[in-house]
Amino acid sequence: MTVAEFQAWLNAHGASIAVDGKGGPATRAAIIQVFINKKAQAATADQIAEIAQRLGGTWKQLNAVATVESSGGGWDQTGLLKILYERHYVWRRLKVKIPFLSDPSPGGYTTDADGDGINDSWEKLADMACRNPLVAFESVSWGKFQVMGAWWQKLGYSSVFDMAWDLRNSEVAHYELLARFIEVFGLKAAFRKLSGNPADCLPFAEGYNGKGQKGYHQRLAKAMR
Repeated sequence: MTVAEFQAWLNAHGASIAVDGKGGPATRAAIIQVFINKKAQAATADQIAEIAQRLGGTWKQLNAVATVESSGGGWDQTGLLKILYERHYVWRRLKVKIPFLSDPSPGGYTTDADGDGINDSWEKLADMACRNPLVAFESVSWGKFQVMGAWWQKLGYSSVFDMAWDLRNSEVAHYELLARFIEVFGLKAAFRKLSGNPADCLPFAEGYNGKGQKGYHQRLAKAMR
């Protein structure tokens, strides 16, 4: 997707900016504004139970995962969808160092270093999207369960932009993204094993967080108890 095509996408989703292929201040501001939703609908208990059943588990198990693996809600206090910008993902794609935006090492996880009230991850995303929209959106972990945008195609979305838009609109979309991740990456059996015993929670904790996970299986067991 070119910058001009992305500007057209933003306009189709509520922005009103010039489609000129130039990623200036208006485009950066529009990116952030489009993903603010102060009236996003919360997932109901029935919706969560339905997704848990689809995964072969229980509401209690899915709630435990949500308690431990999520970063709280799916939006910050300003109504902006939660994300985390991963500069090393950009580096893997472009192999070019860009201050704050692209680096071979992970890091730079500031929240509001410039004190302007906007999450720094969103400002970095907006800056990068004005250079390369696809790489920018794929290099972010999205929403309540912090799933990498790079997985959008594998998880069955039409584009990473539409995946992000779904998350912007409702909490149940965050649970849907989690469910797809569990299904696609073969974690259903591990999910169904979740119990108050940390040993039963280890396969899911390692599958979701990696072999180097530290204590997530203990936290999942505690949540189950």
